[in-house]
Amino acid sequence: MTWQSPERLWLLAGVLAVAIGYVLMQRRRSQYAVRFTNLRLLDRVAPKRPAWRRHVPASLFLAMLALLVVGFARPSDEVRVPRERATVMVAVDVSTSMLATDVEPDRLAAAKVAAHKFADALPEEFNVGLVAFAGSAAVLVPPGTDRDALHLGIKRLAEGSTGVQGTAIGEAISTSLEAVQTLDSQAAQEPPPARIVLLSDGANTSGRDPMTAADDAVKLKVPVHTISFGTAAGYIDRGGRPIRVPVDGQTLRTVAEETGGEFHEAGTSAELRAVYQDIGTSVGYRTEQQDVSARFIGVGLLLALGAAAGSMVWFSRLP
Repeated sequence: MTWQSPERLWLLAGVLAVAIGYVLMQRRRSQYAVRFTNLRLLDRVAPKRPAWRRHVPASLFLAMLALLVVGFARPSDEVRVPRERATVMVAVDVSTSMLATDVEPDRLAAAKVAAHKFADALPEEFNVGLVAFAGSAAVLVPPGTDRDALHLGIKRLAEGSTGVQGTAIGEAISTSLEAVQTLDSQAAQEPPPARIVLLSDGANTSGRDPMTAADDAVKLKVPVHTISFGTAAGYIDRGGRPIRVPVDGQTLRTVAEETGGEFHEAGTSAELRAVYQDIGTSVGYRTEQQDVSARFIGVGLLLALGAAAGSMVWFSRLP
């Protein structure tokens, strides 16, 4: 936290002086004793009350003064602000290997559940699109703010929905980039700030070279966050014959490093949800310094109300 007018913090010395004065006055009052011979009369005119009550309004009032001084010094702090036209493309592998049951109920079903939660966690103003890929890639939902359409698209994700078998990571990146470049009429000359979040369980087996697509992403300044999903023990059942489909994340790691994105590994549904949550806290935001004095002034005013309420309720007077 920084201060735009730090010299005003010296006013806290005045607040400290008032606090010291209050303590000295209380000690001075305690040195005087009023003597009554009639204890019943004393109890009627000055009934016993908890000693702490008389200090609460004064304490709240002093805290209010301190907070108002801090607000007066104009504090500023780093605040995450959603980028205008921020666009997130979610690319999900729908190849046959995604039917492996090493993640319950299977990799693809778990990926769909996590994608739903990821979409709900993003700010409403974000443009979010969906790409499905196996041996080829296709845009299921163009980037936009319609979350209902996005959720329907996620539900439609199914093995073989692209019509070609394989794992085309490069095609998924290129297709996502094309969707970003056609977001609106400005996108061709002024591309929106964008991120690609790509989930797969294997290495590239078809389509264009992932590194060529990664170079295109670098030119457009679009980081690719990759998720390697699955375990080494994964297999699929084909006619009663188990076929091993161990996860292979090396290509995904290289793509993420090349484009300035992040590489994640997830071997369970819970880990995948955590990865999506982690990615969601970073995509589509920028950090900027903002004046946060209202925070301190607001709390200070609440303390002032508390001091006034306590004084009126307990002592029938204002502090």
